[in-house]
Amino acid sequence: MASLRDIRKRIKSVKSTRQITKAMKMVSAAKLRRATDAVVSARPYADTLEKTIADIASKLEPGAVNHPLLVKRPIKKAEAVVVSSDRGLAGGFNGNISKQVYKFIKEGSKDDGLGPVGEVFVTTIGRKGGDFLRSRGYPARKDWPGVFQKLTWAMATEIANDLSDRFTRGDIDAVYLGYNEFVSAISQKVTFKKLLPFEAEAGQARGAGASLVDYKYEPDPQAVFASLVPTALISRIYRALLESVASEHGARMTAMENATKNAGEMIGKLTLHYNRTRQAAITKELMEIVSGAEALK
Repeated sequence: MASLRDIRKRIKSVKSTRQITKAMKMVSAAKLRRATDAVVSARPYADTLEKTIADIASKLEPGAVNHPLLVKRPIKKAEAVVVSSDRGLAGGFNGNISKQVYKFIKEGSKDDGLGPVGEVFVTTIGRKGGDFLRSRGYPARKDWPGVFQKLTWAMATEIANDLSDRFTRGDIDAVYLGYNEFVSAISQKVTFKKLLPFEAEAGQARGAGASLVDYKYEPDPQAVFASLVPTALISRIYRALLESVASEHGARMTAMENATKNAGEMIGKLTLHYNRTRQAAITKELMEIVSGAEALK
């Protein structure tokens, strides 16, 4: 049976933990506001870009839609990009996306009737996803450290250029992107989708549809289309990174809120246990005193 001193130490330890989790919740709540603003600001640009590409593709002849990033071929080698976080204590944020990518690596999938995915390389953005896969025998081909310390469009451009170069050289036949899409402060959606070969109809698939306005493109639609596709690839990666940052802060805020609540409940139970133990000790001492007094009579 634990002594009163042990229980007091336990209560003090849990109170210290509660202070830490409460502070982490407040920090994540403050960062979530800025991250959410960044996601909301990026979405209109990304959606308009996707819609423009879909509109141009719908006006071009099937054979005229030609770009190296659109080439489809049997998927013998693929690249899986894992977007996680550099820190833990965020509930299932890192575990959910890491398990999704791990399942894809182990089982593969069928893509557009081109057959099952063969060998899979891994690109990691965020330390936790890389640690998860490395511990299971799948080290990263390319790791991008420190991306979330200062997330910029230039960083997304570097990542996109690395992937597009490997795809156009034929080193890989497809690229898949896994990340947590931000839904709300308490909800994140695990998203795993194909990034390359680029789908020109992505805007229509999202419900954007073709524009009713007949635009005139200079110098010509094919040239505009060719210049927009690499930009759209960068936009998709940049948006996924922003979505992941907002999702991380939302998940951590929720996890720390639950931890703070659980710590409070534990403190209540420990305090009750302490009082009962203390009362039992007092009762025992009184009984010994009474017994001793009776023995002297």
